[in-house]
Amino acid sequence: MTEIASIDAVQDMLGKTGYVCGRSLATVVFLALRLGRPLFLEGEAGVGKTEIAKALAAALDRKLIRLQCYEGLDASSAVYEWNFPAQMVAIRTAEAAGGADRDALRTELFSDEYLVERPLLEAMRPDERGAPILLIDELDRTDEPFEAFLLEALSDFQVTIPELGTVKAPEPPIVILTSNRTREVHDALKRRCLYHWVDYPDFEREMAILHTRAPEAAETLSRQVVAFVQRLRTEDLFKKPGVAETIDWAKCLLALDVIDLSPEVISDTLGAILKYQDDIQKLKGSEAKRLLDEAKASLEPA
Repeated sequence: MTEIASIDAVQDMLGKTGYVCGRSLATVVFLALRLGRPLFLEGEAGVGKTEIAKALAAALDRKLIRLQCYEGLDASSAVYEWNFPAQMVAIRTAEAAGGADRDALRTELFSDEYLVERPLLEAMRPDERGAPILLIDELDRTDEPFEAFLLEALSDFQVTIPELGTVKAPEPPIVILTSNRTREVHDALKRRCLYHWVDYPDFEREMAILHTRAPEAAETLSRQVVAFVQRLRTEDLFKKPGVAETIDWAKCLLALDVIDLSPEVISDTLGAILKYQDDIQKLKGSEAKRLLDEAKASLEPA
């Protein structure tokens, strides 16, 4: 359990790292820290799910351990493996020396010296700074057998290595799981966690994020960028731009010394905010101008 005084303290703490946190997200982060519960974050790609773990690690001065999930990830890849090349060298060396004690050699080969720790095992180890932040990123990329294993590991915060025995965390790590919801994660795992859907920010919060991440951008350009991206998200696109794309686009525009958005500038820089050719094609020509006109109109005082 990590002691944080209040929800406001969470917002202030994360704000100092550059993460602009809404009240609802700050509340669930506060509860996860106070109760020692894993935090499950779902939402579209690029809305800041992974960044919350990085911000927490920086704010709490804790080690960040990231398990990047992928299709085919299994328990052994997530927990540990043996350094097979080093073990083979040790075997050859023992054979060359002649008459090595087999039991002693086996004990030596399956010791910490030859153990390669993967994220889950690393997160169970003691750390002088306190329990680490364990980020299990994009869990929806894995399959159900790995979810079942993870459910057991997060229940007891311990893992078993057959050759060495059980390793139990002296202090449970602060666990954050993320999902882009490409598939549904099993209810049994979700029930172990506090849940929050991370949505696209509203205009004011996205402006605050842009001020934090691209402070050199002029106010007028920043407002146009955010208004255009927010309008773009209402379109029928294969992949809507996230906050990360807003920030990237603003930085691209700054690099080009753009001070005011135009259809031509948008057309030239669409690759910074849209990542699929079909989406880019939809915004070519008059569509970009229409959206820009609507975005600028929304910024005019009533």
